[in-house]
Amino acid sequence: MSYSIQHIAAVIGADAAIIADMPVGQLILDSRKVYAASSSLFFAIKGPRRDGHQFISELYKKGVRNFVISTPVDHSIFPAANFLLVKDTLQALQELAAYHRKQFTIPVIGITGSNGKTIVKEWLYQLLQEDQQVVRSPRSYNSQVGVPLSVWQINKQHTLGIFEAGVSQAGEMEQLEKIIQPTIGVLTNIGEAHSEGFTGKKQKLEEKLKLFSHAEVLICPGDDELVSAVTAESSIKKITWGRKNTNTVKVQSIDKMISSTRIQLKYKSGEFDISIPFTDDASAENAITCCCVLLYLGISTETISSEVKHLQPVNMRLELKKGINHCSIINDSYSADTSSLEIALNFLDQQSAAQKRTVILSDLLQTATPGRELYLSVLNSLKEHRVNRLIGIGERISKELQHELINANEELVIELYPSTSEYLHHFRSSDFKEEVILVKGARIFGFENIVQVLEQKVHQTVLEINLNGIVHNLKQYQQLLKPSTKVMAMVKAFAYGSGGAEIAGILQYHKVDYLGVAYADEGVELRRAGISLPIMVMNPEESSFDSIVDYNLEPELYSFELLSAFDSFLRREGLQQYPVHLEIETGMNRLGFALSEIGKLGDLLNTSSFKIQTVFSHLAGSEDTVQDEFTMEQFRQFQIAVKLLAEKIGYSFISHISNSAAILRHPLLQLDMVRLGIGLYGVDSAATGRLDLFPVTTLKSTVAQVKYLKAGESVSYNRKGVVSRDSVIATVRIGYADGYPRRLGNAAGKMLINGKLAPVIGTVCMDMTMLDVTDIPGVKEGDDVIVFGKELPVQQVAEWAQTIPYEIMTGVSQRVKRVYFEE
Repeated sequence: MSYSIQHIAAVIGADAAIIADMPVGQLILDSRKVYAASSSLFFAIKGPRRDGHQFISELYKKGVRNFVISTPVDHSIFPAANFLLVKDTLQALQELAAYHRKQFTIPVIGITGSNGKTIVKEWLYQLLQEDQQVVRSPRSYNSQVGVPLSVWQINKQHTLGIFEAGVSQAGEMEQLEKIIQPTIGVLTNIGEAHSEGFTGKKQKLEEKLKLFSHAEVLICPGDDELVSAVTAESSIKKITWGRKNTNTVKVQSIDKMISSTRIQLKYKSGEFDISIPFTDDASAENAITCCCVLLYLGISTETISSEVKHLQPVNMRLELKKGINHCSIINDSYSADTSSLEIALNFLDQQSAAQKRTVILSDLLQTATPGRELYLSVLNSLKEHRVNRLIGIGERISKELQHELINANEELVIELYPSTSEYLHHFRSSDFKEEVILVKGARIFGFENIVQVLEQKVHQTVLEINLNGIVHNLKQYQQLLKPSTKVMAMVKAFAYGSGGAEIAGILQYHKVDYLGVAYADEGVELRRAGISLPIMVMNPEESSFDSIVDYNLEPELYSFELLSAFDSFLRREGLQQYPVHLEIETGMNRLGFALSEIGKLGDLLNTSSFKIQTVFSHLAGSEDTVQDEFTMEQFRQFQIAVKLLAEKIGYSFISHISNSAAILRHPLLQLDMVRLGIGLYGVDSAATGRLDLFPVTTLKSTVAQVKYLKAGESVSYNRKGVVSRDSVIATVRIGYADGYPRRLGNAAGKMLINGKLAPVIGTVCMDMTMLDVTDIPGVKEGDDVIVFGKELPVQQVAEWAQTIPYEIMTGVSQRVKRVYFEE
């Protein structure tokens, strides 16, 4: 469904400057996500660090011609563009979405609560999709921005909407209610999650309940005294569930089996059982909530019992794995619909800037769009995302795209197979080389079997990297910076062990200003992976000058010898104004030009082939309060050097001295740019506790074997580990060749298994480490073992090893498989 730009201008009350009336079908807020430029409308929303207006020029070049703005722009620069001027662009977006929602009379389920919103939404979709044409929030689009984009998806073919709403502070839900306009309300629970913006649980609950101001019914937990007390004041019809006799749906019993849970429910005058393939309490509560919704919709208890036993886990993350023949695999083999496909394609864009792209896609199930129209739309979307090859699997996609094989072109190669087994029968590993492969399919197609043959075969020790964590930590630090302060993200040492190209890709997507690497070959790897951001090389060598220039890298110059050598190289190549960075020595006494050398340095620069991009220095103890006086003395010397150098060369440059710890502890040192290093990966090196940092990496392994020893027997080399009692020993698939330090042997270190710490016993071996699990019941072969991560911080492991987190993280061997995922 689309609206004319004139129509939209009237809806949002804009002061319109319209050159040509045109239809609008897509709303965009992100300049990186433009796939149908001619029919897109961009809302220039202002954030704490990014102002959408600064991306208008970029979007105009991409073909976008419709803009909603709150700051006037020079129309002559964009002669073919339509501009709608409003007071508040976010409010205009929400007003347009609310207007769009009013055009439809379908029932809409609105879901809120502290936890479980997305699970309940996705399970309701699983349960209702056979009989309804369902439109729902993509993933967890439940914010002031996400909700309007979700509701905008409604079209005339849909018969039911399911949308979730989340709030972080009082005053937000009223606007979301106007957009979603739910007819059926669902409150999952009220807990401690997301409580920062509220005075207490009561205020948070009252805010969430505003979503249901005009709903026909509210489904909520009836045993929660606070929920019961607050909702009692409302005249809205309620369907409650719980163990109390007063509930609409009474929980008679919950019995947990080995791999399932049986729940006995009483509704009206009858009882019925449901069985779900989960054993955790949260899943049981979410399933009961779903049952209450189905009962309200008039679905029989027999049908409910039959359907809920087939509920599937909701996978909340996209995984990026190393594949065969230098490929990368994005594993999204859990669902297949147009909304989640678009999200997966956006993730593909982030991770494959300059690489070949292949999409393996199953039939798209339970959609109201006619088959031919649906799959032609998919083809257009794949082309917009610059996909090179489509491997379609399933009878529907094969039938609808068979004709396209005749019209095949080099832009998008198409291969079609009727089933997963048929594709695997024809699979050849040689068909894939140095490309990014998105595997996207409904669960019934069993695409995990395809992922298995595409994956690089490595042992069971893996380093998981949460890309959402990188973005979260970046934003945590950015909130401490002035809007004008730039960010150089340090991705040296394989991005602190996390994987340079993959981390750089997500940082580029989120528009950091610079990247920093240690050596030229790291920068070359990033360029080959399609990274276009400026890259500073901190340790350039003469042997790498060719690569630096060939791949447009920017070297740091820290001595007259290096300066002279690179200048001579540039002159031989006939290059002028080459971008370089200068390091000033202020007390680290490692590398850099001394303050006394600035005069000579300036004279040489004036006759050189360089263009100075930045001038910087390294702080020696910014994380240590004892060193604060020394830190400020370093800053004073640096400011003198910057002033002298600027006077000498006659032009300005970026200056920077702050590292992760200084951003937190020394805000006056921000200058033009900061260098964000280990803080980006979730480690507060200053241990301030001021930021809500998320541990990005989790090093995991598995138990290879469990042994039962008698008192007096020994473990590992040199018989260093002797048990004093009958003991249970678990051998774990990680050793010093994987980066687990030998000094953590003999009870110095511990690992987490089944939620409990187990000490290392004996010497750490090259490929294996033994744990004493005598006091941890039920340990068996194949159990997961956490070496470090959220539950066992890398800082603690570093303390046990008498080192620093940097060494532990960068020491993880390249033979350890990296698995990247995005929630």
